[in-house]
Amino acid sequence: MSFTSFDTSFGRCGISWEGDEVTAFCLPSVHPTPTAASSVSNSDSPQVPEIDCAAAPDWVQAIVRSVRSHLAGHTEDFSRVTLAWHRVSSFQRAVYQQTLAIPPGFKRSYGDLAKAMALGPEASRAVGVALSTNPWPLLVPCHRVVSASDKMTGFSGPGGIRTKTRLLVLEGAELLSE
Repeated sequence: MSFTSFDTSFGRCGISWEGDEVTAFCLPSVHPTPTAASSVSNSDSPQVPEIDCAAAPDWVQAIVRSVRSHLAGHTEDFSRVTLAWHRVSSFQRAVYQQTLAIPPGFKRSYGDLAKAMALGPEASRAVGVALSTNPWPLLVPCHRVVSASDKMTGFSGPGGIRTKTRLLVLEGAELLSE
């Protein structure tokens, strides 16, 4: 596995890959860890050495450019990024694929995703659990999933709900304030 980190207008992001698949992605941390690689490495794996972004394969550099552009306010589509689907369960994959279908600037509820997967409303919680373990936040836009009442809930990425809200504002989503 290989890893690189890179600066964006939101802060320092990280991406890891193996072969031609993205294995993990991390958004900027509010409290940076000593090494960003630990954020995207599988905890069961040894520490992944960081390589210079300029030395990353061209396809990784293209993703980096798209992430930088997106976080600078120019909406990008990450649905064609090749993800390491074998690293997640079939249920997680189904949830993430439904999430990939949410266009920038739009939101769906956990229940909407469960319904799109032909599951009952009781599956909303399972959808939320799957999204909380998303190894590719932003690339799989879990920030676009909100509560049934349109409230900002449950974002496990760095910065929590604040980051989720920032990403939605950046994409032009309509947000309600109380």
